[in-house]
Amino acid sequence: MDSNALKKLARNVIRTEAEAVANLDKHIDEAFVAACRSILACRGRIVVLGMGKSGHIGGKIAATLASTGTPAFFVHPAEASHGDLGMITSEDVVLVLSNSGETDEVKQLLPVLKRLGVMIIAMTGNSGSSLARHADVHINVEVDDEACPLGLAPTSSTTAALVMGDALAVTLLEARGFTAEDFARSHPAGQLGRRLLLQIQDVMHTGDDMPVVSAQANLSETIVEMTKKRLGLVAVTEPTLKVLGVFTDGDLRRCMELALDPHTTIVGDVMTRDGKTIRHDVLAVEAVKLLQRYKVQGLLVIDDDLQLQGVLNFHDLLQAGVV
Repeated sequence: MDSNALKKLARNVIRTEAEAVANLDKHIDEAFVAACRSILACRGRIVVLGMGKSGHIGGKIAATLASTGTPAFFVHPAEASHGDLGMITSEDVVLVLSNSGETDEVKQLLPVLKRLGVMIIAMTGNSGSSLARHADVHINVEVDDEACPLGLAPTSSTTAALVMGDALAVTLLEARGFTAEDFARSHPAGQLGRRLLLQIQDVMHTGDDMPVVSAQANLSETIVEMTKKRLGLVAVTEPTLKVLGVFTDGDLRRCMELALDPHTTIVGDVMTRDGKTIRHDVLAVEAVKLLQRYKVQGLLVIDDDLQLQGVLNFHDLLQAGVV
């Protein structure tokens, strides 16, 4: 088979699955709303069930729910029949995935789940199936065609279920008012954790490492301090470290263009009085947004009384893995 034929097959798969996902829009209906309301009202956990490929998708959905503010876990239906049903309580909501809605291992659990009195949300591609009929809520994820040319391997159907699960999780995230700080608490490791948990105070320069001059310092003294501390800016403060302004390398270039005498020009006369500042207890990722929004390279870190707490520049965030 030549390369063009291989590319054509791959593109057909992508096209078929993309169409399946696009068609899900019509299934965001009152059943979807009912599922969201049931999960939001749940006093227990969301228990996700699914066999085979549906089980793999169910595991991912459970993980996404758990990491976005909806406590959830996955239970294998076969294991549930051999003791793991004890993990499910009457206060839980059970989300069951089965494209056919007739999976034997799942159907066997329905009478037990009914006796427990749990809310059952089914996600199937067959609205007339046993699972759909016995569930309290049925979310339809039917697809016209599998991407598999034999029409056998779950492809479009599993992709549709995965996307619907993401739609459910993100809708719930928004409804709960879930924040970046909430997300960080369940993602403490790796670069993601650093980006979300690291605060300004963890990466800023403090004490003798802060470039600071008084408003009465001349440009020559200011340039020496800027060069020594190598942060591309100098905080201009009162003796108490109350911030009056900032002098940046951009300000220095403007002074040079005006041919100002560095020995007689006072920094207080040429500093930027409304320089960008940030609090020390803010997440470092917020500093990245601020630097990008205003196209500046550094920030002064202050408290509520405008007292200088530290100095931060873009390279500090880069080295900390926040960028």
